[in-house]
Amino acid sequence: MSNKNRTTQTVDAKSVDRLSRVLGAFDENLGYLMRELDIIAFVEGVKIRLEGSQEAVALGAKALNALVKLADKGEEIDEGRTAYCIELAKEGREEEISSLGEGVVAITARGKQIKCKTVGQKAYVEAIKKNTVVFGVGPAGTGKTYLAVCMAVAAYKSKQADKIILTRPAVEAGEKLGFLPGDLQEKVDPYLRPLYDALQELLGLETYAKLMERGAIEVAPLAYMRGRTLSNAFIILDEAQNATKEQMKMFLTRMGEGSKTVVTGDITQVDLDGKISGLVHATEILDGVEGIAVCRLTAKDVVRHPLVMRIVRAYEQAAEKEAEASKANGRPRTSKKGE
Repeated sequence: MSNKNRTTQTVDAKSVDRLSRVLGAFDENLGYLMRELDIIAFVEGVKIRLEGSQEAVALGAKALNALVKLADKGEEIDEGRTAYCIELAKEGREEEISSLGEGVVAITARGKQIKCKTVGQKAYVEAIKKNTVVFGVGPAGTGKTYLAVCMAVAAYKSKQADKIILTRPAVEAGEKLGFLPGDLQEKVDPYLRPLYDALQELLGLETYAKLMERGAIEVAPLAYMRGRTLSNAFIILDEAQNATKEQMKMFLTRMGEGSKTVVTGDITQVDLDGKISGLVHATEILDGVEGIAVCRLTAKDVVRHPLVMRIVRAYEQAAEKEAEASKANGRPRTSKKGE
């Protein structure tokens, strides 16, 4: 690269504490930024000087300024947050980072505050607050189920709901339920484990056990919802991509007076052997209906290891290429089990 195409830009962290948060342990956040954007960075006092191509340095400065804003709010910053700020900068949305770090979604039994980590998550939580039915659609790691459970626990603690009901379709994802020991409830318990874990983290094991025993928390397969009217409850349907159209209609019409419903799922992970997913169908026909919101989380909202974000994006790009190839060949793309 010629010197004509190189430039420098400085970002002021304004304090040693902010700088330390932005840099991360052993400067791992800054190292990640340099690798991702192919730039060089120098720490000078409480300032960070970037050097590289004009486009890369501009993106790096925007991402660093966004990180400084997070650090100013006392937020912990890791490679995942750094990756997210880079993605926002690429879209020209880095200013939206200012809305994060404000407001606590829930507090765990150990006193840890749960906050939204992405703009998409914040929009999702706000939608749950404002609407009666919310569809949270997105890939693994976006926090759609965990945040829904957080909102359910918050609603129960504030007496906005008398009961928390968590349900999932008892659909096999390559495994055979029939070979698992016990009755139906015991067979589907492994599939409900993420919901149990979230509840236990938020409530503590003892409180969770008491509420389960009293029936204030109910975790059951989707089939158990038929014929019921669920009033004054916070209801979550997880893994909804594996509900059929008929099951989805049955579930959505169970809602009674004073209830709120959150439906979560990943439409790229359908295990229905060629049947149309009730989640896909419902989001198409119900989007825009008053009182219903459809929130679509993406790879940018993945809050696990940055590698997970790249894995999700690679699968999305592969799916897009496959769809384009099928269209070019004049063949409609069919969904395969496990996609």
